[in-house]
Amino acid sequence: MTAPPADRRRQDRRTGDRRQHDRRHPAGPDTQAADSRFASREEADTGTEGGALLRVARIYAAARAALGLALVLAQVAASLADVPSPTLVTSLCLIYAVLALVVWVLPRFRSLAETLAQPAPSPAALRWQWVSTIGVDVVVFVALHLLDRSTSFNFAALLVLPVLMTGVLMPRLMALGTAATVALLLLLGAWETGLRTADPTVALTRAGLAGIGLFVIALVAGELASRLTREEAAARDSLELARRQAQLNRLVIQEMADGVLVIDRSLRVRAANPAARALLVSDGAGPQAPFDLGSRAPWRGLAVAAQQALAEGRWPAAGREVDLAFDDGLVRTLRLQVRFTPVPTGEGPDTAADPYCVLLLEDLRTAQARLRQEKLAAMGRVSAGIAHEIRNPLAAIAQANALMLEDELAPPQQRLARMVADNVRRLQRIVDEVMELAPAGASAPQVIDARAVVAAATADWAQTTGLELGATSRLRTEVPEGPLGALFDAEHLRRVLVNLLDNALRHASDTPGAVLLRLGVRDDTHLQLLVLSDGDAIRPAVERHLFEPFFSTRSRGSGLGLYICRELCERYGASIEFRPRRGADRLRNEFVVTMRRAVLSAPDAVLPLNG
Repeated sequence: MTAPPADRRRQDRRTGDRRQHDRRHPAGPDTQAADSRFASREEADTGTEGGALLRVARIYAAARAALGLALVLAQVAASLADVPSPTLVTSLCLIYAVLALVVWVLPRFRSLAETLAQPAPSPAALRWQWVSTIGVDVVVFVALHLLDRSTSFNFAALLVLPVLMTGVLMPRLMALGTAATVALLLLLGAWETGLRTADPTVALTRAGLAGIGLFVIALVAGELASRLTREEAAARDSLELARRQAQLNRLVIQEMADGVLVIDRSLRVRAANPAARALLVSDGAGPQAPFDLGSRAPWRGLAVAAQQALAEGRWPAAGREVDLAFDDGLVRTLRLQVRFTPVPTGEGPDTAADPYCVLLLEDLRTAQARLRQEKLAAMGRVSAGIAHEIRNPLAAIAQANALMLEDELAPPQQRLARMVADNVRRLQRIVDEVMELAPAGASAPQVIDARAVVAAATADWAQTTGLELGATSRLRTEVPEGPLGALFDAEHLRRVLVNLLDNALRHASDTPGAVLLRLGVRDDTHLQLLVLSDGDAIRPAVERHLFEPFFSTRSRGSGLGLYICRELCERYGASIEFRPRRGADRLRNEFVVTMRRAVLSAPDAVLPLNG
């Protein structure tokens, strides 16, 4: 069964106002105004404080104030023209003008539409608002019409205003009741006038036609208001959908591993996700948008490529390589892909707008490492299976060799047996390392104090290697004083750090500060552990295979150290990479471990670390 139009209009108002209330009080911090032009236009069209009905009510209040002033001025003009009005008429005009100005100007007086903007206005509130505004208009205008018959002022025409506003702002029954009341008052005035004339028919006919017109105005205004409310509700639905879509797009872009930059033709960056901001600087997070892409020297190559793409309007689908050379000697090679936004056509506010260009940035080293990692994943699983099968026969060889060493052997045989024992231990260590990478050995991430773990692991490592910490030590440390929470496993983080320190010390010089250990915050969600050394620069041919299993530049190395470090980091959502620092920088070899930050509920004891 279809609801009456008045009920539908009231339900539409309540639905639209409830949606507006939800927008004013979002459910979470991510609920923000959509930054698209569509959302901005919809925001302006639908209004931000009560919608179209509130704007109509404000216009109505302003019109009442202007009408009150006009009535007062009309009385003044009539008095100056020697056409005086009755004192009661002049007083009514003054009182009406004051009341209208008070309702329009003073903010503590709530207008009718502000009451209607509530989720469910009560009948008492509707009656009060009707009496305080529309009822006053009806009484004043009818009184002026009946009292002032000596002048040519047509006060009856003013009755159209309250009837029209009742049809727009009130339920249909109240609107028809107001029109009926005004029509009866007009008929009463015409009848009273007819009693003093010989033929009351003309006056009654005019009043009846005016009453019919008022009924038509009330019905048409109600239908128009109902349609306006429905269209406004549909616009709000579209705006909410656009906002949710914009929020979803922002969330996806923020979480992307590849960098995304949105630029205009003047090379001004309008939006940048965290991955892009990290790629634009050598360490930490880059500036937040907006900023100029050509404002810094390291970005010159990227700015030139973006300008070329905008000028030509095309870009290879596979992308091109762009180098970013930073002041600290770090050179980062990016694969740049360009996507162009459609150029607006036709007429509209967006026709003359500058088209945007989307730059997709990917660290070439990271992409190559990810490709190699995918190829090595299957081999890692096969290696774990092979290592498990090797363990039993290897244990048998070790036991048999130990039994042989218990007997009296000639020196050549003893030397051969010891060689067998040494190589068995080496194979056992390799098997253990491979088995460590098996999925069964994975543990859940824990919230640890990365500062305490790094401090303790460094102190133990320095003691084991016989390295003294201090101002003249080969190892220099830069670790913050306070605790730093991270998602990792303490023992696995210790193993990663010891492996990196071993490699750095092995290839570093004997000068003080040849190895640098640095722990700090990269951004709001990540920590960074850096190990730098001044050894010989790693050749590009070797660099490509650093994290591959069984690759080693030492004759007796297993080639599993860095591979295990990467596998352990990936278990906990962390990453490890090598960054060559070319140029005059002494510490030219840099390994970076990026870990996820976490909140420490009970921080571990911060161990002292002198460096």
